[in-house]
Amino acid sequence: MTIPFIKAHGAKNDFLLTWVADAPRCDLPAIAIAMCNRNTGVGADGWMLVTPADDEAYASIRLFNSDGSEPEMSGNGTRCAAALLIAAGHRDRQIPIVTGAGLKRLELISREDNRFWFQMNMGTPSIVSTGPFEVAGKTLDTTILNVGNPQCAVFVDAIPDGWQALGSAIERHPHFPNRTNVSFIRKAGDNRIDVRFFERGCGETMSSGTGSTGAAVAAIARGLVQSPVVVDTPAGEMTLTWNGEGDASLTGPAEIVARGEFYYQQ
Repeated sequence: MTIPFIKAHGAKNDFLLTWVADAPRCDLPAIAIAMCNRNTGVGADGWMLVTPADDEAYASIRLFNSDGSEPEMSGNGTRCAAALLIAAGHRDRQIPIVTGAGLKRLELISREDNRFWFQMNMGTPSIVSTGPFEVAGKTLDTTILNVGNPQCAVFVDAIPDGWQALGSAIERHPHFPNRTNVSFIRKAGDNRIDVRFFERGCGETMSSGTGSTGAAVAAIARGLVQSPVVVDTPAGEMTLTWNGEGDASLTGPAEIVARGEFYYQQ
């Protein structure tokens, strides 16, 4: 079975995108696992099915993580879908995309060839709890929140050694029956945080759109930083704007890097 794809990344958080009309109708989670494998497949953090804009100009996406699970949304992935839509002929700088977490509106800020910058409405964050959290024999200072998907923001004085193992333990902790995304946050200035990400369904990632949103919102809510917040990730900077209520907005990149076909063996 041949499956066409376009590869893109949002700040090195990479995705394979397939137009829904070109996608098979069989076991989609199994296909995602095979395509995203970095040794035997194409390699990516996730596989996304993209439906072009309808008569009301709403496009839609369906995302599978590299482990085959289906999250509500990805901020970086949604920007990649917006880049694909524009590259395919979408003419408006405003791009409404329906995700598993509802309608998200993106605005094209700039474009240089296959490199794009978008401002994306991330929706209204919801803070669930703030305080100590016990995991793996450690007491962590956390804020648990939802930004369209679940987030556990962990505040640290320095990014700890072995944070990936700690992130994995938090992701699958019984407190989170549907698992959670995890971010480790170090304050780096009045308007800047340094963050590492362990994402539900794919592990360590170079950046995360929803993770950056959750980390910055949690830091703003604690009074540690002021909006707009520059989020330093291993892949570069993104900027989060939130006034303490209502919707948050994230500005970041997306780049289309390849096209090809994957030969899926059932």
